[in-house]
Amino acid sequence: MVRIRLFEERAGKLMEDGKIPGALHLYVGQEAVASGVMTHLTNEDWITSTHRGHGHLIAKGGEFGPMFAELYGRATGYCKGKGGSMHISNMELGMLGANGIVGGGPPIAMGAGFANKFKGNDRVSVTFFGDGASNEGSFHEAANMAGLYQLPVLFVCENNGYGEYTAQANHQAIVDVADRAAGYGMPGVIVDGMDAVAVYEAAGVAIQRARDGGGPTLLECKTYRFHGHYVGDSMPYRDKEEAEDWIQNRDPLLLFENKATEAGIAESGDFREIDGEVDALL
Repeated sequence: MVRIRLFEERAGKLMEDGKIPGALHLYVGQEAVASGVMTHLTNEDWITSTHRGHGHLIAKGGEFGPMFAELYGRATGYCKGKGGSMHISNMELGMLGANGIVGGGPPIAMGAGFANKFKGNDRVSVTFFGDGASNEGSFHEAANMAGLYQLPVLFVCENNGYGEYTAQANHQAIVDVADRAAGYGMPGVIVDGMDAVAVYEAAGVAIQRARDGGGPTLLECKTYRFHGHYVGDSMPYRDKEEAEDWIQNRDPLLLFENKATEAGIAESGDFREIDGEVDALL
């Protein structure tokens, strides 16, 4: 989570300074989701990402150097500078790609899951998408096929409450995206997406179920993005007090640190050491 947070903050500053071309969508605030899920995966497990995908690749093992190079459009980047922020990928890490198309990832992950089942291995595919993408036909088609053929796919909805600039209540008639799982014959699980341990536990159950041939799961992680839809978004559509409450009281890094220190398995100094080690890599 620290690797994701510091990378995103540095990338955001570079974009604000006009040093990175194109658009940038930060993952700050949602770190517990990528970290909690990816801890269970190997490089042979596949994932698909979104336009907000830096955190997914970092959690999957992505290194800072080639990631920054990709954002700069340099040949030393993961995609030789041709993917940029919204299309970064790395096959060696099992990252089938971030996707600038809303809802573009689920069908790809479903296809990967079909390949894994056809080959008879125990690999899984995981697709990350937002609450807005869960309205897209691509999600529903992928979920339907995954449920029909009992494919080893984990659908992870990172419900940050906003589809770009639109609050969930203004673009969906439901409160819980997980309710949609029932229509496709798979479990729908809701978890606190700001709690890395809760995500880890729920994802672990779903991923093991998929490896054992139990089929897909829709995991809805209730989370929040700390910044706007993109760097430079002034967020006139979002209540300032709402954002401050999430940032001050629900920061996933602080929640994890508090939980670990209260349990006596770590001290505050341990986390400051981690901060320093990661910062030295930037």
